[in-house]
Amino acid sequence: EDEEEKELRQRFMAPPVSGLRELRRRRRELRSRMELLIMETQAEVCRALAALDPGASFAVDSWERKEGGGGISCVLQDGEVFEKAGVNVSVVSGLLSEEAARQMRSRGKSLKAKDGKLPFCAMGVSSVIHPKNPHVPTMHFNYRYFEIEEADGTVKWWFGGGTDLTPTYLNEEDAVHFHKTLKEACDKHDLKLYPKYKKWCDDYFYIKHRGERRGIGGIFFDDLDSPSKEEVFQFVKSCAKAVVPCYIPIVKKHCHDSFTPEEKLWQQLRRGRYVEFNLVYDRGTKFGLLTPGSRIESILMSLPLTARWEYMHNPPESSKEAEILEVLRNPKDWVH
Repeated sequence: EDEEEKELRQRFMAPPVSGLRELRRRRRELRSRMELLIMETQAEVCRALAALDPGASFAVDSWERKEGGGGISCVLQDGEVFEKAGVNVSVVSGLLSEEAARQMRSRGKSLKAKDGKLPFCAMGVSSVIHPKNPHVPTMHFNYRYFEIEEADGTVKWWFGGGTDLTPTYLNEEDAVHFHKTLKEACDKHDLKLYPKYKKWCDDYFYIKHRGERRGIGGIFFDDLDSPSKEEVFQFVKSCAKAVVPCYIPIVKKHCHDSFTPEEKLWQQLRRGRYVEFNLVYDRGTKFGLLTPGSRIESILMSLPLTARWEYMHNPPESSKEAEILEVLRNPKDWVH
């Protein structure tokens, strides 16, 4: 292998799904640039996490999907700092299942299939990080690109994604740091983006049956296909580059905080809510479970190693536990 390949191999956690030669050959195409971006993001985040948890290491698992494409799952389990941290890349292509197409049409997409067949290509990086210490928040991010070819050969494309934080206990300073970092990434492109995507995030990560948000939000967007492919890609790139600076300082600050068994218990109960959202409402999880040949282990990587569901658990009024619930029921503006 030449020097360039060696360098790329050192840059990533594993060889890219589409192969380095292919990516280089088509490096001007957005699909290739997006694949390189998600590979870089995966490596960047894994290295930043591993640096904080030196005793633990990521299991790197490359997999193939017989219907087309594959992915790379990087999972760290049972470290000193992280109970479970996963950063996945997937690049899949093939024909969209009827159910997946129905789900997209229900979001207002007029997909014209040829003999009921819709060729698609989807790629993204997604991550969920569940720390051991209840004073370190759980974090999730996901950035993805989707392409569909309709019956007449028209290619429909869009980006989606977001980054959000789920603390067990509220720390105002951390919340402000997290939101400010994401706002800066958005503001580089358009000042209207942060307030819009912050609200979208609060509305999306809503556990209807509980009447509360999953966490203190961040940004979230989907079906983004304007102003232009290049501009949206650059925006997504800024968001992906903001992941490490918005989260890692918070982990560093709290990973050695002392905590009580009661605080650990509250973390387990909050994790239960996380699981409820992911299994009942999350579109990505649903889409994955509906896609033929999808890899269940990678889709359910977002679930914590441990969680609890206690019957009728209510924290005492004006406790630290009640304080976070208040913010989950009534989202706050953290940056103004």
